[in-house]
Amino acid sequence: MFQKTDFWIGLAVGAVAGIFGYRFMKEREQQMMAMQPYAPSENVPLAELQRQKEELEDLIAAQEAKKG
Repeated sequence: MFQKTDFWIGLAVGAVAGIFGYRFMKEREQQMMAMQPYAPSENVPLAELQRQKEELEDLIAAQEAKKG
């Protein structure tokens, strides 16, 4: 069974498809989280606020790069 080339090709294709599917789902999850209305709260951890700040700065830099 493990000596057949078809098995190894199928295994490789399945692994690659799984990796791309996982990455797609993670990106989609982040997009959905970004679309949800944000209700500011005093209980938001500082690390989360810094992550959001960095993400916004990256988006701003990308938009500015498109302009100029």
